[in-house]
Amino acid sequence: MDVDGFGELLLPAGQELLDEVRELAPGEELAAATRLRRTYDARLVSAALTQGRLRQRAAAKFGAADARRMYFTPDGVEQATRTTVAAHRAERFRALGVRSVADLCGGIGGDAVALARAGIGVLAVDRSPLTCAVARANAEALGLADRIEVRCADVADVVLDPYDAVFVDPARRSGGNRTFDPEAYSPPLSWAVAAARRVRYAAVKVAPGIPHDAVPGDAEAEWVSDSGDVKEAALWFGTAPGTVRATLLPSGAQLAAAGAPPQAPVRAPGRFLYEPDGAVIRAHLVAEVARALDGGLIDPTIAYVTADAPHPTPYATGYEISDVLPFGLKRLKALLREREVGTLTVKKRGSAVEPEEVRRRVKPRGPHAATVFLTRVAGAPSMLIGAPLGPRSAQT
Repeated sequence: MDVDGFGELLLPAGQELLDEVRELAPGEELAAATRLRRTYDARLVSAALTQGRLRQRAAAKFGAADARRMYFTPDGVEQATRTTVAAHRAERFRALGVRSVADLCGGIGGDAVALARAGIGVLAVDRSPLTCAVARANAEALGLADRIEVRCADVADVVLDPYDAVFVDPARRSGGNRTFDPEAYSPPLSWAVAAARRVRYAAVKVAPGIPHDAVPGDAEAEWVSDSGDVKEAALWFGTAPGTVRATLLPSGAQLAAAGAPPQAPVRAPGRFLYEPDGAVIRAHLVAEVARALDGGLIDPTIAYVTADAPHPTPYATGYEISDVLPFGLKRLKALLREREVGTLTVKKRGSAVEPEEVRRRVKPRGPHAATVFLTRVAGAPSMLIGAPLGPRSAQT
């Protein structure tokens, strides 16, 4: 789809078509296309069907209410920030007193929308004419055109002086593949950091796997998870240099520390095991969780925390452990058969065995449920068997 083709979707005939295909299931598209091409131009029908599919995919990121009104490109759906994460970042900017943001590499406008909804004026910049057309349409569709200016330009040509803050979201894909080298981002991370240092506040979106030694000393590094899944990392400038932070959405719980991460003690497994949130692990804050739980690690290289008493914490999921055994699938199969376990959750960390292989070989059957952790205890391959802590037991 080019800019002209996209523009036709915004005209009355295109809007009628989008309404026609809004609720189509994938298996209904062929028949619908045949029917609609009797009335509408074939290219317009194809564009509308594509947009309908993209809107359905986008609902998971943007919510159904916004996704059904917005416009997308395939790359835009894939690369756009999830609404919950974008809203969190926009709120951080708002709390800092930011009133205007230059959103560089703005894409289809997901972050610009969140910033505008937080009451912040946005200049959204992208070099793709089609992407800019989509971003403008989204600002109009969501009633935010008065707060969002979309500019088709090279981000290097943007004068940043008029803006309170900068947000940079470099492209981290090349040829359809993820790019792990920060200097292979487009624009490179070094350029984004230099741009960030030119204003009072800034955030640069980076891959969650960014090495800690690649984080500039004058930046705060924040890892964000949503419902337990790590979604992104961002480097913040003008906030808390040298700090690492884990933010857990939707609760908004935050764990932060400055300086070199402490070493958590290593100890024998206790009655309870805690699995830290992925953002906590990425931020190297597992030792902070262990300290809060009065616990330690079961192995110096494994991010499982053990404790002797249950403690409620937003930063980790707790389990009550009934068995700690050397690794062995025959032994596991016999134990599960004896306890009539038919619903088996398999978790692994530090083990080469895949959960699907475990389930296939132990053949769980019965009315009960259990969780097995395939991991290492003091360097030895081990199995820990237990069950999630309920709200009541976590408080006792």
